[in-house]
Order: sequence, then structure tokens, then C-alpha cells
Amino acid sequence: MTIDFSPLVPQAVLIALSILAAILIALSLWRGVRGAVLRALALAALCLALANPVFFQEEREPLSTIVAVVVDRSQSQDVGQGAANRRAMTDQALATLKERLARFPQIEPRIVEAADDADTETPSTRLFSALSNALSDVPPARVGGAIFITDGQIHDVPDINQPLGFDAPIHGLITGQPDEFDRRIEVISGPRFGIVGEEQAVTFRVIDDGRTPAGTAEVAVSLNGQQIATQQAEPGTDIPFRFTVPRGGNNILEFAVAPLAGEVTEANNRAVHVLDGIRENLRVLLVSGEPHSGERAWRNLLKSDASVDLVHFTILRPPEKQDGTPINELSLIAFPTRELFIEKINEFDLIIFDRYQHRGVLPIIYYDNIAQYVENGGALLIAAGPEHAGADSIATTPLSAVLPASPTGQMNDKAFFPRLTDEGRKHPVTRGLEGANSEPPHWGRWFRTVDVDPPEGQTIMQGADNKPLLVLNRVGKGRVAMLLSDQGWLWARGFEGGGPSVSLYRRMAHWLMQEPALEEEALTARASGRTLEVTRQTIAGDPGPARLTLPSGGTQDVTLTEREPGLYRADVRTGETGLFEVANGDLTTLVHVGSVDAPEFKATVSTEDMLAPWAEKTKGLVHRVADASGTIDLPAILPVRGPVRVADANRMSLRMTDETVLKGVNSLPLFAGFLGLAALLLVLSSTWYREGR
Repeated sequence: MTIDFSPLVPQAVLIALSILAAILIALSLWRGVRGAVLRALALAALCLALANPVFFQEEREPLSTIVAVVVDRSQSQDVGQGAANRRAMTDQALATLKERLARFPQIEPRIVEAADDADTETPSTRLFSALSNALSDVPPARVGGAIFITDGQIHDVPDINQPLGFDAPIHGLITGQPDEFDRRIEVISGPRFGIVGEEQAVTFRVIDDGRTPAGTAEVAVSLNGQQIATQQAEPGTDIPFRFTVPRGGNNILEFAVAPLAGEVTEANNRAVHVLDGIRENLRVLLVSGEPHSGERAWRNLLKSDASVDLVHFTILRPPEKQDGTPINELSLIAFPTRELFIEKINEFDLIIFDRYQHRGVLPIIYYDNIAQYVENGGALLIAAGPEHAGADSIATTPLSAVLPASPTGQMNDKAFFPRLTDEGRKHPVTRGLEGANSEPPHWGRWFRTVDVDPPEGQTIMQGADNKPLLVLNRVGKGRVAMLLSDQGWLWARGFEGGGPSVSLYRRMAHWLMQEPALEEEALTARASGRTLEVTRQTIAGDPGPARLTLPSGGTQDVTLTEREPGLYRADVRTGETGLFEVANGDLTTLVHVGSVDAPEFKATVSTEDMLAPWAEKTKGLVHRVADASGTIDLPAILPVRGPVRVADANRMSLRMTDETVLKGVNSLPLFAGFLGLAALLLVLSSTWYREGR
């Protein structure tokens, strides 16, 4: 309640009249004039009436106390089974807390659900950031406290000396059990790139959180889905692991530590390291027979690639040619055939026979050595011409054991457009070749092919009368390709518009050298943010759905849709981050969503230690929401008027606000209306009465 003045005359006039009245009153009292007191009261009442005093009374309503309840919805809250499941504990604790806060009408809970940074590459639990955002529009005086429902693994806990922006208790309700333990594995360091065939080292570490059993841990190491080693690791010790890069492209090294019985989660018992294999220089041996127009096309293609080391063995003068040239003028040096085909043959990534026929230049045992090279993992490409159908064909040598097609001895001399077979439209070597999808294909014609018996392997291109043109086959650990025509050079020369000779030859070479991107049956996955792209490459038809194993241990079926012949894909928006396993049929692959060193997966054991300093500083408490049996047990709520000065070990203190909101103001002029008129008349009448006597 307040009294204010609203003068009826200007303030200067009021002041002058008041001074004059005061002088008159003083003179009257000094001279002892009869009725001086009544005259003084009359002048004072007149001045008050002119000053117009007003009585004000405010109508205020008390404001509610805001209590922030921050709920941890990160992935670490998904661990545990049954009554020990942290998410179930969280839901029950939240429901109980809401019911208890509802008993206090002056308390307004503000519920905040905080996930683990879904749109970032390094997911983490940032509960204090969520708290700050939730209270950004609340005056500090109205904040009664903050209650965190979490497993305690919070990654943005501020420094204890940093101000929070309000002065109220902070409480922690901790999910999980007090005796939890967990074993996890991390890749500490490793190269991103490695030379194929060279040794690389990756360092990993097994980490035990909580009271884990003593002793070493067994770690299984897999490379590209195949287990290659088992190692014993002392927890907490950096363990180096050395391996040889087996192939170009992505190589996935997986470390899996054996789980412990009763540990919190097995989701972090695996770690992966992705290394891109790089071929330092591809070593190619090109063996040419008699000179022909296509020989230059092969040589130009191979020499144009700076990453190819080409050794070209060609016969310019067949043994049967006799022209009287002295032997010492036939060659500057003897060609090192023994060194190439016996001693160093395994150093080559690819051997190409281009229109070569057996004329006794290479001993017969060399062909057997080449066949063994293929069976042991080598790559062989045969570009055949008329010589392959003749009596001196290399198909009559021990090399025939690895060739997918045997010549009949006939040539098909007929113009044709090379076409893809049904398998060829799906095969990664020929799928999507420019100009292949029209009829006839948008490329030039060829004019002859070698006739062969029904081939083994896969016929992905065909010539005239649907005869085989390009045949691929696996032999032992190696691969063989046969191009049953010597006229691919017509495309390179631009005849009738040319054709995709460079793309075709390069894809053949890379398939022969077992590049993962050109495997007929392959399952790959890659992550872009939180979107997982699953790709299934096959030539066998619809592969069916893929099974996705989530980091939390759950599974999800993913429908694969055919995007182009032989290529099936699915895009999956994931709600989790971590290591995913994708399986389809006998194929599996691993992919990591988010950063491999994300804080969310470094520690999963529930803890009270992170919130304890802030609870102690603000007179709050940290309490586990469930006992050993899983029964929810929350502390009581204690409203406190004024600052919370003492912590209560059994109750959550909340500072109640004194803030109010103005709803309205009632005003009453004291000298207005009949009240003011009555006061003036009373005083004046008293003065007149006194004067009359």
C-alpha cells in the first residue's frame, strides 16, 4: 500500500501557497490570535486538498517456482536387462518424480529430454547444455533447482568454479547399479592408408571399468571379415598389432575382445579401423605375339597410367623366319625370360597374353609356372585372335588348365555389335558401360571372334550369333579373363564412333586384381551423418532383406531395392551411433556411424562422481534411483523458503521463489468527492464557530 500525490494546480503554485499558509499560521500562533489552531488546520486541509493525495493498493499474485528436470536419453541409457535396464529405471523415476512434484502447486516442473547429439559426428551426453537452454527464459530468482535423471556419464559438466546462472540446488538421480563393470576396446592409433603387400601397425587397448576380474583379455582380430589372429592383452596396456595390407580399397580391421559375464554391455567390445589399401605401382607383364593393330592399343592404355610399371615382352621375329640376319644383330640384349617367368613371376599383379601363340620361344615349363601363378592368386588376361584357333594355340600348353574356354579351331568372321549378356548387365565389370542400354548399342562393330566350346565361369559379353566374347572365371585363388576377339582396338581408334574400350579394359584389369569394388557378390555399407547406406551387389537375383545389428544389440531388417541391374540399395536413418553389423546371406560387413572415439561409447558404467561436486556445492544430493532389486526409491521433496544453506541427505531441497506478478492497482483519492468536501467544511465551520464566540 502506498500514498501518492496528484496536485490539482501546478507544483510551483502549490509550493507558493503552502509557504504562504505556513507564514500565516506561524504569525497567528506567534501573536496568539484567537482560533489560530483552527485556522492552521483549515489552511493545511486546503493545501492537502490542492495536493490531492491518492491511496494506492497493488493486487499481486505469487509466481511458481521453476524446477528443471533433465532426463538423459543417450544411448548409454539403453543398457541393462529387465529391472536393471536404465531406460526403464529412467521412465519409472520420471513418473514418480512428476507425481511428487505435483503435490506442490507452487512448483512448476520443466521436463527436458536430452539425447546424445543426434546430428553430430561425435555423439556425447550434454545435459548441462540442455539445462541452460531450458532455463534461458527464466529469471534466476524463479529457479528452485535442477534434477538430473541420468547414468552419471555426462560429458559437458562445467568447471566447479564456473557460474550456472542461478543459485539453487542441483540433484542427481542415478540409474544403473552401484557394482557395475564393463570391458571395452579402443583403437589408439593406426594409419589411414597403406601400400598393398606391405606391413602396417595398429595399436589397440583393452580397458576395464569398474571391478572387473583380474587377468588378461583375449582379443580376436579379423581382416575383411576373416579372422587372422588371436592375441592376449593386458587391460590398460597399449598392444601393437602388425599385418600385411591384402588388397586395394577399403580394408576393415576388427578387434573383438571376449565379453565378461555380467558386464554392462557388449556393444563396445568391438572396435574397427578402416585402412585404404593403395597399390604403389601395378606391375603388368604384357606378352605380345606377332605385331598387329591392337598391340599399340594395349601398350598405350597401360603406359598412360603413371601407376603401372609395364614390362612388354614381344616377338618381332618368329623363330621360323630365316632372312640371313646375323644372330649378334637380332637383339642388343637377351630378353630375361627365365627371370620374368620363373624367378619374379609372383611380383606381377597382372599378366596379359595378347595374340600370343606357342612357337618354342617360351619353354613349355613356363606355361605350367604361369598356371600355378594363377592358382596361387595371380591374374591372367587372354586377348585372343586367329592364332588361338590354330595348331600353335596356347590352349594346347599346360596353360589350358586355367583357361575357361577351349577353342574349336574355327573363327567366326561376321560383323557384329558387342552386346552384354543378362549376366553382363548385372556384372560390375560391364554394368553401366556407356552406350550398352540401347539396341543396337551405341558403339562400333567388330568383325571376328574365336569360336570356343561352352565356357566355364561367366560370359558377360557376346558376339555374332550369341557366341561368347568376354568370359571371366575364378581358378583357385586367382582369376582369368578371356577376350575372344583381337578387334577391341577398333573402339580405341574411333571406328564407327568407337566404344568404351578404356573403361572395359580397366574394369577387367581391376576385377582380375580382385578390387573389392568389382566383386560380383559384395555387401558394403557407408555412413553419411546418421544415414546408413547399404549396398548389395549381386548377379544372382533378389538377395532379400539385410539384417542390421545395432550397437545396442538390437536387430532390424532392411529392405533392399534394386537401383540398377545387379545393384540393390537401402538408406537407413539410424537413431544410434557406434559399430553396426550388416548381414545378407553369407556376406557381412561392418560400418561405424559417428566418430570412432565418441565420448558416448568410451565409458558406460554408471557413476555418481561427475555430479557429486556440484551437488555438494549447491547443497543438493546424488542418489541412485533403484536398490539392488530394481525397486525405485526416490528421496522426498523439501521446499525451502529463502536460500538453501544446509544439505539434506534424505530429501531434495528446492528453493521456493518470493517473486510475484502485478495483477492490478486500486486507487482512492483521499480529498476527492464528499470525503474531501466534508473535511474542508468541518474545519471551516470550526473556524467560523470559534470566531463567533
